Amino acid sequence: MTATAAEDWKHWSDGRAASVSALHGQLALTGTHWLEPEPVEVPGLPGLWWADTEGVRVRAAAGDGITVDGADGPIDGEVLLRPDTDPAAATATLGDLLLVPIEREGELALRVFDPAAPTRTGFAGIAAYPYAPEWAVPAVYTPFEEEGQTVLVPNADGKDRPLAVTGRIEFTVAGEHSTLTVGRSGRNLTGVIADATSGIDTYRFRFITLPAPDDEGRTVLDLNRAYLPPCAFADHFICPFPPPGNRLDFAVEAGEKQVLTR
Repeated sequence: MTATAAEDWKHWSDGRAASVSALHGQLALTGTHWLEPEPVEVPGLPGLWWADTEGVRVRAAAGDGITVDGADGPIDGEVLLRPDTDPAAATATLGDLLLVPIEREGELALRVFDPAAPTRTGFAGIAAYPYAPEWAVPAVYTPFEEEGQTVLVPNADGKDRPLAVTGRIEFTVAGEHSTLTVGRSGRNLTGVIADATSGIDTYRFRFITLPAPDDEGRTVLDLNRAYLPPCAFADHFICPFPPPGNRLDFAVEAGEKQVLTR
């Protein structure tokens, strides 16, 4: 292990804890409220909320105190909030609450982030294995012949949803030659994995990110940076479970393990 690799990992690990515990980080999520075309009340919020073809709409009075980011004053009437998948995505606030419209497979919801959420105020860090260089190994990415593939996988909210996949990585680690199905996030590769520690020493599944492969498909799989999905920090996320074939038979004693609470 080089000092630089260990220091880089420690910086990454500290950044992860700071990100999820930020004022409106993953630990602050208190609800994901799916919306229909008919206006309804959202628990704990003033006004009426509904979904249409353009995004999430809210009807509220100035005295309700809901403010769209960038606006000079609170909403007084009806306002459209475009979801996170839209280039013109918008959010709103109500006091310390952050209100975020989202879109998933054509369905719209409103997420509520509360800095006072017990998951955030009781956060005591992320348990992780010590950095070990043997868990960072070369990998080769082979794209699927057919682009735009999806595989249907269960999600943390109990629904099956399509997961976009673009190819497979091949690698050898802990004496085991393995493959994993991955997708793309920008130029990087991403995947959802489980292993023999999942649900025992670690959370039931974890995410991985790999650097963009070169022209020959070469990249690096660093399992020291296997990280907990958002649903490990709050119950209201809809994380995908690993696709078929992405459960490793051996124990990956590297990366993040569990959320610690006080």
